[in-house]
Amino acid sequence: MTNLNQMPREEGIDHSLSLLREGYLYILNRRKSFASNVFETRLLGQKAICMGGKEAAEIFYDDKKFLRNGVAPKRVQKTLFGVGGVQSLDNEAHTHRKKMFMSLMTSDKLDDLKSITKKQWENAVNKWESTEEVILYEESKEILCRIACEWAGAPLLEEEVKERTKQLSSLFESPIAIGPEHWKGRHSRKIVEVWVAEMIVQVREGKMKPRKGSALHTISLHQDLGGNLLDVELAAVEVVNILRPIVAIAIYINFAALAVHHYPKEKEKLTLGYEQYSQLFVQEVRRYYPFFPLVAAKVKNDFSWKGYNFEKGTLTLLDLYGTNHDTEIWDNPEIFRPERFADWKGSPFSFIPQGAGDYLLGHRCAGEFVTTEIMKVSLDYLVNQIKYNLPKQDLSYSMVSMPSIPHSKIILTNVQRI
Repeated sequence: MTNLNQMPREEGIDHSLSLLREGYLYILNRRKSFASNVFETRLLGQKAICMGGKEAAEIFYDDKKFLRNGVAPKRVQKTLFGVGGVQSLDNEAHTHRKKMFMSLMTSDKLDDLKSITKKQWENAVNKWESTEEVILYEESKEILCRIACEWAGAPLLEEEVKERTKQLSSLFESPIAIGPEHWKGRHSRKIVEVWVAEMIVQVREGKMKPRKGSALHTISLHQDLGGNLLDVELAAVEVVNILRPIVAIAIYINFAALAVHHYPKEKEKLTLGYEQYSQLFVQEVRRYYPFFPLVAAKVKNDFSWKGYNFEKGTLTLLDLYGTNHDTEIWDNPEIFRPERFADWKGSPFSFIPQGAGDYLLGHRCAGEFVTTEIMKVSLDYLVNQIKYNLPKQDLSYSMVSMPSIPHSKIILTNVQRI
């Protein structure tokens, strides 16, 4: 392949430790130092290309240029995604499986989700009113576990709630952890998949009848391109790919509470015009605060872009956090300003907290609809339904730890209904 230009290159044998040390800012820092939205480095013992920005996202999500199958490290598959899930598929297989997920995102089903979310918040507030101290991150994970299971059609006994919450949380809290925490995540993945697999078998045998159209019902009976039911283990992976991301919304709920505290003028706007302003506020929380740092793919076939060669098989990372803080896309990106979304007509490759591009044909997360609806209901409770005190605590958060949450996990005291 003709070498058009020399891509900016980070010197050194391997920079995996730098990625761990710098976390969410690793790619963005180098994009700034190289004055380039694309550069070459070495990660996990191999050549890697890192890229960010709107145009980079457009190329990265072009299925003719990049593949996802077999890209995610085993430690991530064994904890976060599961083996064989929709995130690892390409082309027709991906589109077919993605249609299944998108069928769960109809307006009626999202209305059911909002009703369930309100009910679970009501139940939680009833408990909090007689509780001396509420650790919001831990409590919101439990709320979300209940929401996830009820909405998905997966029965959850009261005595199981805390343990299932811990197991599902471990899947997104452990992917880059080292040692015991990582192995805890792998163990939790096995336990959760066995639990779900048993339910899938019962559904297929007619011994369990989840709500028609629920995730458990839909995925249990989904047929692949060949007209065959998914393997039980693979179907379990996909049901967990509904449950686990819903519990992970606890991260965003904590950042929403942090924004309400840090920006009292924004809280006032939510109080005066919640219906009009909540969507803007939620989107800005998702843009501003760290969630997913990056996504990975491999070059499908040799191609050139911006005068640079991309060789087949090269690991490529797209900077999600950095693209959401890109000065070429966003005006003053380091300022928390929900109004920026009032007249926002940006590209689906500009605002990419959970991936970019088209929901159905591309790899953008179908769960964005679930995320925003749950966040809006949760925000309403934090702003308009309850009042509380925030005692002195460490509300800072790390840009290195992944996932990042406020260090104190946000402690609330004297919770009362308004």
